[in-house]
Amino acid sequence: MDQEQEQFQFLGFFGIFKETFKIISTYKQIFTQITLSIILPLSFIFLAHIEVSEDLFGKIIDNENALDQTPKDTKTYNSLSDLISSEWTYFWVFKTLYFIFFLILSLISTSSIVYTIACIYTSKHMNFKKVMSVVPKVWKRLMVTFVWNFIIVFAFNLLALVVLVSWVALIGFTMFGLFILSLLGIIYLAIFIYISVVWHLASVVSVLEEDYGIKAMLKSKDLIKGKAGVSIVIYCFLNLCFIAIQVGFDRHVVLAQDGSLVSRTIFGVIFFLLLSLLILFSLTAQTIVYFVCKSYHHEHIDKSLLADHLEVYLGDYLPLNSKNVQLESFDI
Repeated sequence: MDQEQEQFQFLGFFGIFKETFKIISTYKQIFTQITLSIILPLSFIFLAHIEVSEDLFGKIIDNENALDQTPKDTKTYNSLSDLISSEWTYFWVFKTLYFIFFLILSLISTSSIVYTIACIYTSKHMNFKKVMSVVPKVWKRLMVTFVWNFIIVFAFNLLALVVLVSWVALIGFTMFGLFILSLLGIIYLAIFIYISVVWHLASVVSVLEEDYGIKAMLKSKDLIKGKAGVSIVIYCFLNLCFIAIQVGFDRHVVLAQDGSLVSRTIFGVIFFLLLSLLILFSLTAQTIVYFVCKSYHHEHIDKSLLADHLEVYLGDYLPLNSKNVQLESFDI
């Protein structure tokens, strides 16, 4: 990051992307090591989950269709019923295990990327071994922040469900009702995206400042003021890329049963590499957004104090003091 802190606040969509490319290309060795050890397994688990889930769910649907055409209280019917129950059990056990491993790798990759970029920013010596030694202490803070985000999203979706039930009871599927439903859908999507953007920024706050959990979410909400537009655009763009990769993998690998094994394998490798690069780029970009927001709010980041702040992770963990480390204001 060779730009002056005062100039970071002026970075927009393309400026943040340019800075992200610059950091990754300049320090490609450490990012390559992180990608090979963490991000590639994360991408593999995600794509493999899509393939396996489709296979398991397809078998369940086929057996349920066969069950519907089988006379009740017969040996075949009872066997199919037991088989379907077992398959649903396997399906949800697989989903649970996938979620656990995916969450752990996501938090580890986030903590490693954020810590690495902070070391780069402070010109602090680092290597892959040092980054990995820090990760176990950092990702626990990210877990608390994730739990709070989950609680907020759950409460928000519960409220949305109440509103939807009220809409059905009071208005229903009339022309006016459908118009209101469209407005409610837009409002829901806008709030959900905003919560997601705040959470992503809160993940960086959880690593680089003393706050984590709900405090990090609140701090992130304050930081994003004034830069919410560019943050939301970046989030939406990266997620559209993610959706495109997922849809492409579904179409050319999972659902391409008539295609040859060679073509499906080639497409699988391509989407696997694209997803890995996208995850690396997204985590780096969200860290840059944090520094842009700090600069916009005139919060000077003292490099020497931030370096000491990061060094704490290498010894016994101590609470981080954002007042001393990161929240020194400067005038422009």
